[in-house]
Amino acid sequence: MSSGSAVTGGGAEDAAAAVPLGQKLIVHVAENGHTFEFECGGGTYVDAIQQTIQHHCGIPPGDQLLLCGNTSLDGTQQLAYYKLPRDDREVFLYNKARLLADSAPPAPESPYIREPIIPPPPTPQDSPQVEVSADPALKALVSYETRFRYHFQVANAVYKYSLAKFEVCRRLLREGQVQERALDTARSNLEHTFRKLSQRCSEFVRCFSLQHRAHNEMLVNFERDVQRLRAVKLHPALKCEGRQCLMDLLKENDLRKLADGCFSSHKQFEVKVSQLKANFLELKKRVDNLFNVMSSGGCKDLEKLIKENQGVIGEQKSIMQSLSKDVDTSKKLVDDCSNCQLSASLRPHDAVSAVGRIYEVHEKDNLPSIHNFDNRLTKLLEKCKDKKNEMNTLVHVCMQRVKSTQINIRGMMNELIAFQEVMSHQEDFDNLKVVSGLGHAYRACLAEVARRRSYFKLYTGLAGTYAEKLATECENEKTRREDFYRTWSRYIRDDVMCSMGLFDSPSQCDIKVAPFDHDLLPIDVDDVERFAPQSVLGSFLKSERSQLPKSLPSNSSTSANLNKSEQNPLGGDDKMDFQDFLGGYDTIDIAGTSKLEVENARLKAELASAIAILCSVGAEYGYESIDEGQIDAVLKKAREKTTEALAAKDEFAYQLQTLLNAKQEKCLSYEKRIQDLEERLANQYMQAHMVSGSKGTSDSLLSAFKSNDCNLDVSGGRQTQIRDESSVAMDEASSTSEQPCKQTEGGDENMTDISGALNLQLLDSAACTNLDAFMSELPLDNEHKIVNIDKEGQMLTHLTMADTSDVPIEDPLSIVNSRNNEHHALELKNKELLVSELQNTLDQKSKQLGETESKLSAMMDEVISLKKELEHARGLLDESQMNCAHLENCLHEAREEARTNKCSADRRAVEYDALRSSALRIHGLFERLNNCVTAPGVTGFAESLRSLAVSLASSVKKDESDTTLQFQQCIKILADKVTMLTRQSAELVERYLAMQAAHGAISKDLDEKKELIKNIYSKLQLEKQASKEKISFGRFEVHELAVFFRNPAGYYEAINRNCSNYYLSEESVALFTQHHPRHPVPAYIIGQIVHIERRIACPDHNGGPPRPDNSGGRRSPASMLLNPYNLPTGCEYFVVTVAMLPDAVR
Repeated sequence: MSSGSAVTGGGAEDAAAAVPLGQKLIVHVAENGHTFEFECGGGTYVDAIQQTIQHHCGIPPGDQLLLCGNTSLDGTQQLAYYKLPRDDREVFLYNKARLLADSAPPAPESPYIREPIIPPPPTPQDSPQVEVSADPALKALVSYETRFRYHFQVANAVYKYSLAKFEVCRRLLREGQVQERALDTARSNLEHTFRKLSQRCSEFVRCFSLQHRAHNEMLVNFERDVQRLRAVKLHPALKCEGRQCLMDLLKENDLRKLADGCFSSHKQFEVKVSQLKANFLELKKRVDNLFNVMSSGGCKDLEKLIKENQGVIGEQKSIMQSLSKDVDTSKKLVDDCSNCQLSASLRPHDAVSAVGRIYEVHEKDNLPSIHNFDNRLTKLLEKCKDKKNEMNTLVHVCMQRVKSTQINIRGMMNELIAFQEVMSHQEDFDNLKVVSGLGHAYRACLAEVARRRSYFKLYTGLAGTYAEKLATECENEKTRREDFYRTWSRYIRDDVMCSMGLFDSPSQCDIKVAPFDHDLLPIDVDDVERFAPQSVLGSFLKSERSQLPKSLPSNSSTSANLNKSEQNPLGGDDKMDFQDFLGGYDTIDIAGTSKLEVENARLKAELASAIAILCSVGAEYGYESIDEGQIDAVLKKAREKTTEALAAKDEFAYQLQTLLNAKQEKCLSYEKRIQDLEERLANQYMQAHMVSGSKGTSDSLLSAFKSNDCNLDVSGGRQTQIRDESSVAMDEASSTSEQPCKQTEGGDENMTDISGALNLQLLDSAACTNLDAFMSELPLDNEHKIVNIDKEGQMLTHLTMADTSDVPIEDPLSIVNSRNNEHHALELKNKELLVSELQNTLDQKSKQLGETESKLSAMMDEVISLKKELEHARGLLDESQMNCAHLENCLHEAREEARTNKCSADRRAVEYDALRSSALRIHGLFERLNNCVTAPGVTGFAESLRSLAVSLASSVKKDESDTTLQFQQCIKILADKVTMLTRQSAELVERYLAMQAAHGAISKDLDEKKELIKNIYSKLQLEKQASKEKISFGRFEVHELAVFFRNPAGYYEAINRNCSNYYLSEESVALFTQHHPRHPVPAYIIGQIVHIERRIACPDHNGGPPRPDNSGGRRSPASMLLNPYNLPTGCEYFVVTVAMLPDAVR
């Protein structure tokens, strides 16, 4: 059903200017599928639309629920606020009164279709007037034309009736489709609301699972935590009477009572949450079932059926065109016959025969088809009505269930808010968490003590560093001022410079650090694990550590973490970079503290700080589980960091391997050169034994020595020195040298002196034994290897001792002269012993250096692992802080919403109390009214109402509500009207009895007059029969007179002695009846025979001939062709067409 209405409104707001709005708002009524179109704009208020809807539908604005998608329209807003009206958006109207559980179901729809006005069968008077002397065939054609016109009128009436039925079917289909879309909109709205509930419930269940798991683990591990606290003994400085372990710091009895209470509340809350889950699952099943029911009412089958029957209207229309054409044809034949314009081959009787066959087609095919099509549409209409009633019932039931489900969802939402509030107030478990967090707190305190002790050393070291740096700056400034004075004092006198203030000197900066933290316990970082072991106190984040990958070995990520620590040792911008700060002070002792010790103090402080942070996080989140998303993030981050560490480790290992290979190659080259040097020394030593003691021989040896010395000097000038900078032994040997020398020249001088000394010693035959002993005792590890490359590419190797600077260089002649001196031999032995001692000292220093390097490497590995754990703990701490902030926001929102709901519930409770009291008063009034209604008799009902009105009027109170006063007024008015109706009813009964007596008298007079008229009519028939003309009773011929009497079957049968099966045609009967309206059913007819048609009776499949009506016997087409007169099968009969004679009808 569609209706239009114009609703005036103001101009559109600026908010609607950006959206192209239409001028028509389409509103669909969900309960019946009706559609309304309102001409309005974006500035029209929704309240105006509601008022117009009330005018058309009778639904008050308070009971109207307008939905556009998932948005409910507010009466105080304009349509432009919802981007309406638009052609692509529909608004659905739901009646809130129909959504109540006790609302009555919709009444079955029965669409009204006006019955077709079928004209009565034509009478002879309805045919056009024809001259009496006209040809009977012309009269028959005129009769056929009248019949054809009647057929067209009947078919047209049935066609219009069928068309109205089809339009009703289409309208019902459209309304059903509208209701289907209304159900989809309601389903979308319910699905949106249920999705919000489902998300909130899932979030609550997730949070509850985490909290429940944490609380359950806390309760299960309570005894274990107590035993751990008992196992951890306090530091000796903290012990006293009654305080020996960590458990003595707590009240065990109170904690056990608290644990019992937490266990009880834990179980109760778990049961409540289980009931909530079960209620949610039940609600979900109801919602799914409701969605299935709402999806079951489709109109596709009905739409398909209507499309299939759409061709019926076309068939009826084609039949109507055929009937109209036949009417035109018969009219044309009548006109041609009247104007004598028929052709020679077409006689009037032939035209009558042709028209007769067309008449048979009408009676047998066209008219039955029209009626059959109408019957099909009637069945289709019944199906559409049934489907529409089913849809109305479905919409009514589904909307009631939607309303009920919405109420249940709102109630469960309130329950979730209450449960979340309860879950957020678990103070007992927070107090019980002290048992598991006390150990972490104790460990954190010990770590803080160790950190502060390390920090004091680091602090004093930094103060010394600043003092040394300032002292250096002060000396530089003094030197610069002295240079300035020496430069300009000869130009300016001293008194003038003194007046300028140029004689002052910078003062020394004394940095004094006052001692602090005197009362700290005497513990270090290593003592933290001894007094508060991690294995006893429990690991941090047990649930997380069980899922994280195992830590890598320390040596696998040492290089990467070393590089990282060098770039950012403290991991933050606000901390000092000690590597960069101390990098320029490698040779300075900082207030008695070395650089390594300061770095060690810094690392210990960072380690203690990391332990404290881990303990704080462990105490706060020790029994809290991490959800799957956080676990995946932690695992992913750990995998990335592990991959980066492995890559850095591989790169550093490759660098170390390359460096080691280079060192090995250099060592091999040095060993080879040492071997060559040993061979040369051995050769020279053997040659020394073969030298004689003669002077000539000495002179030759001296000349050889000088030549060798010269060669050495020349080769020394051409040498290029290459030192191994990475050799630790060479650095230590060079650092032990007492004589200052430049690095660029000391190597060549030492090598030259030692080479000369060795060559001179080879000349001393008396010292051969001492030299041999010296060569045998000389250690190879205490040698400096110097490689010289001359211009020709030859390799020369020289051996230098660690203490060559102390060996005196004497004249070769004196060495030769004193070869038998025992004192010189003793001096050589002392030198050998000194070299041995130096070699031993060097070995010890090398071993100490190796041990220090190994310790430093292990400590760096430990520091790197601690840094990794610290970074991981910091990340978890940041995530925990974010989660806490998010939870606080959620809690604040939930509290605000709970406060709002509470205010709303209080307001509704007050309204409910007022409504309940009013309802009780109304209920009492209705009970009294019911007693009045059930009183016996109308008089008793009126009297009881009158007494009720009087009693209500006398019991009126000042504080009664308007509803009660209105009800009392209505009862009073009802009593007055019932009294008046009782009086009127008594008067009407008296008048009815009088009218009934008058009607009986009139009926009696009417029967007497009917009897009198019947007698007079019989006398008149006898008089007419006496004056009849001569009638043929033998064989009938054309133009003869024949008399036809009406037989008991209602047919006119001729009187004939030879054959009794002559019957008068229907055209003739209609003609006589039309010209004699005073005799609608004549007893006999006399006429002149015009046409005789011979026929044979055929079997009737309809079970007998139809009875003709009182107006002249209209028969069905099948009866006229088969056996219209109920004759035996195969019997011959004649149909006679006669012309009318004056006064031939009686």
